[in-house]
Amino acid sequence: MSEPQGSESTRQLPVVEKAAESELDQSASAADHTPLPTLDDAEDGNGRFWSARRVPAGVLALLVLAAAGLLLYDVVAVRADRPAMHWRRSLARELAERPLDDTWVLVGAGVATALGLWLLVLAATPGLRDLLTMRRAHPDVRAALHRDAAATVLRDRAMEVSGVQSVRVRMRRRKADVRAVSHFRELDDVRADLDATLADGVRGLGLARRPALSVHVARPGRKG
Repeated sequence: MSEPQGSESTRQLPVVEKAAESELDQSASAADHTPLPTLDDAEDGNGRFWSARRVPAGVLALLVLAAAGLLLYDVVAVRADRPAMHWRRSLARELAERPLDDTWVLVGAGVATALGLWLLVLAATPGLRDLLTMRRAHPDVRAALHRDAAATVLRDRAMEVSGVQSVRVRMRRRKADVRAVSHFRELDDVRADLDATLADGVRGLGLARRPALSVHVARPGRKG
């Protein structure tokens, strides 16, 4: 019979030593706290959801359709030996007589340029900034999580930490800004627990691009 190997198989658990506490009374956690990195090398490369932008596209289509229909009607009327519409004669006269440095010409050019740039931005950017892309569990399924829902999940996880009285979470695309109020325990201990709890919470969200965490803990303000 073989001898028991309990003494050899038992591993000594690591010992965590608590840092020496500051003698000064703490009213807020360190302002220069470095955001806790939560990105890993296995991050998915899923792109963002693109907005259909039905309202801008619909408005632009209606305007183009109305202008084209009105111009086509006027051209057909002129071909039928009828006088052109007053607005087209006035517009042609104004464009022919007004100099290029006229105020109204510059204003019209500026408005047309702004509208063109706005349409280019809409065409080149995905939009839907409130949706955070999630990892793909299936190649044919794409999912997203609303930023408010993600902030609510992190807030609920933070409220589970001992010593936390209230939490405010502002969820961005690349960063989660967490501001907590602690009414007991050392602030550095509360912040360390929040770092660990929220990092686990961010991983549990299943996001394709995990945001960094910025945690700030303070004491509640004095009443009166």
